[in-house]
Amino acid sequence: MSSSDFLKRKAYSAAPDYTSPLLQISSEQRQRLLGRLTFLYGETDATRALPELERLIKVHDAHKTPGKKTENGHFNPVDRFTQQDIALITYGDILISESVSPLVTLADFLECTPGLRGVFNTVHILPFFPYSSDRGFSITNFREVDPNLGSWKDIESLGERYRLMFDGVFNHASSQSKAFQEMLNGNPDYHNFATAYRSPDELTPEQREMIVRPRTSDILTQYQSIEGPIWVWTTFSPDQIDLNFTNPKVLLEVIDTLLLYVRRGADIIRLDAVTYLWEEPGTPCANLAQTHEVIRLFRDVLDIAAPQVALTTETNIPHEENITYFGNGYDEAQMVYNFALPPLVLYTFYREDATELSKWVQTLEYPSDAMTFFNILDTHDGIGLLGVKNILSEQQISFIIRCAREHGALISYRTAEGGVEEPYEINSTWFSALNLDSEYEDLELQIKRMVASRSIALVLRGIPGIYLHGLVGTRNNIETVLKTKVKRDINRAVIHYADLKQELKNLDSRPAQMITQLSRLLDVRVSNKAFHPNGDQKIIQVDPAVFALLRISPDCEQHILTLTNVTSQRCQITIPLERLGVAGVYTQSSDQSSERLDTSHNGSNKPFCAIPQDNYWYDLMGRRGWRIVDDTLSVTLAAYDVAWLIPLIELEQMIE
Repeated sequence: MSSSDFLKRKAYSAAPDYTSPLLQISSEQRQRLLGRLTFLYGETDATRALPELERLIKVHDAHKTPGKKTENGHFNPVDRFTQQDIALITYGDILISESVSPLVTLADFLECTPGLRGVFNTVHILPFFPYSSDRGFSITNFREVDPNLGSWKDIESLGERYRLMFDGVFNHASSQSKAFQEMLNGNPDYHNFATAYRSPDELTPEQREMIVRPRTSDILTQYQSIEGPIWVWTTFSPDQIDLNFTNPKVLLEVIDTLLLYVRRGADIIRLDAVTYLWEEPGTPCANLAQTHEVIRLFRDVLDIAAPQVALTTETNIPHEENITYFGNGYDEAQMVYNFALPPLVLYTFYREDATELSKWVQTLEYPSDAMTFFNILDTHDGIGLLGVKNILSEQQISFIIRCAREHGALISYRTAEGGVEEPYEINSTWFSALNLDSEYEDLELQIKRMVASRSIALVLRGIPGIYLHGLVGTRNNIETVLKTKVKRDINRAVIHYADLKQELKNLDSRPAQMITQLSRLLDVRVSNKAFHPNGDQKIIQVDPAVFALLRISPDCEQHILTLTNVTSQRCQITIPLERLGVAGVYTQSSDQSSERLDTSHNGSNKPFCAIPQDNYWYDLMGRRGWRIVDDTLSVTLAAYDVAWLIPLIELEQMIE
């Protein structure tokens, strides 16, 4: 992070300054905001809500320092992400120590662990607010830091060194939150804060069958209010009360919270479970047009008030539905979780065959240079399965589940349309999902398998995110699951920082080997512009045993051919240079005998740039050269080897 970035962290004052002119919202911006509100609430309620929305934006702007206001005017969305963006995903208290708060402990881990300093520039701290259940996702107070984790000062201190991703858990709130309690108390200011019925029969069996949700519990939970019993909409659990976005006051309160997070240092806001934001009985209540419109409104507000801040949608749904949250590439989320990737990578390593993964990557589209994918393998929840619902067959998905269970994984289910239960996610650490807990397999081979799988998420166009347990190679925590009866706790173990530091001193330990091997990949990635998220990519299908992806920098000056052996066997691959689009390599056709380069592309309007002809390519990972013979590149890969090859001439140009 540059010195100018540090100055940006002091961009907001604690109190608004009304001595300077207020922000002027243009007529075009006002009409756009009004149009969104009208779509959601109708003309009358939209007209009533607009002045309050404008007030919230102006108050936010009045908190800005003069430098921040100038900076906003010079921001180019295309420059939002680069190859240097890699996110660490963690709970605020995965790491604990006796002497300091968990958030301070996290900062020490990132700054003081050999191999980590400088490779992560973004930290996604999962909900760090006071909560009543679901490991932080049932929030009682959206505006305070959980004192068990630390303070806003600790968050801001991290923000001086890293970009921060905050969780916008706007789909629901804790049953113990002030807003819901005031609703139960009959406070008119909180009327219709949640979707509630006087009788559970108001939601008919036919309507219930249409609802799609990620759980199998009853959709309605009974609570006692001042006016008698009510049945409240609870998509996730009886303690998680869905916010009623059909009430404009709820939307405005959420936007106020969104802007508060920006002032507190959020660079990216993750919209948790946003799929289920809007309830409309008689529909699936998932991926509704109103939900997309709310996200577009969030985007409009941020484009006016904080254009540097990006939205990320967490929507664990089939891939073709997931990518709709990009909108047209400019009007919804700037980043979308790539939920199809983890199960596809798992399938690839279980089968030891990269064919399905390669076929899918060829179909990926990137609507604009203003958006990209968030490429994750493991998360705090587990390994979602819905992303590949229409990519892999039912038999192939069943194969993944069967293999994962053999590795000690648990399976969670959801209620699909028609009231049918189906597998929703695999609950496992990534290390255990890939590796059997067996003394018959060498730890070094297991680490290589882990690193090979991670390399795929690192080379794919987008921003990679690594969950802390995946970083250190944590195994399944069945003991905690048996105590809590919560399957997701298998991947949420608390680590004593003193114990981890002791393990890291032993270079043969699993955590030490994991960090040593992964940090090498991360360091090479952030140092090479071929991995820029706006660069191009091309699948090179040469052998089912190898995932081969060519990455090209946006300026066409750097090309890196990434090769990952997804098998436990040694293999040799041969790639004709004409497949790579190397300049000076000729092919003959019936109507054209001149030079012809491969200009096919994946989801891009740009042809691939020609690679300069060179007799040698250099492996940035293996640190050795490979010679071209007869216009052919031949590479030998040991089990789970990763090779990132660059033409030697380009490497020399980088040095010069």
